Amino acid sequence: MHRLPSTFTVCRFRFAALLLCVKCLAIPLAMGALILFLVTGDHEIAFCGGGLVVLVLLAAILQWLVGGRTFCPLCMTPVLAKKHCRPHRHARSLLGSYRLRVALTILLRNAFHCPYCHEPTAMEAREKRRNVNINH
Repeated sequence: MHRLPSTFTVCRFRFAALLLCVKCLAIPLAMGALILFLVTGDHEIAFCGGGLVVLVLLAAILQWLVGGRTFCPLCMTPVLAKKHCRPHRHARSLLGSYRLRVALTILLRNAFHCPYCHEPTAMEAREKRRNVNINH
């Protein structure tokens, strides 16, 4: 199982995964709130729906910025960014999205399988190599 290069990279992966999950959850909520506003005419629901739309936009921009730097340690493909690469034949999707499956497994299992090379990666940093001096 592969490990990530630093603890900062682990935090970046978790933050990008959280942003992707928030975005995927807030889109149907915003649409539902705006449809409910059209049916009932309640302005408080419209403000909630508008706030959710702003949240989706902010989460999408931040996820685009952070997710582009979430590279698989083996194939160096960003696993939480939108790439038009062909996924591995054993890669599975969740609701039609490979990125959403990776994000949920990062948050829930603390590990993920890259959808492009299908190698497992633990969400922990590698240990630093120590330079051992052979000369005594």
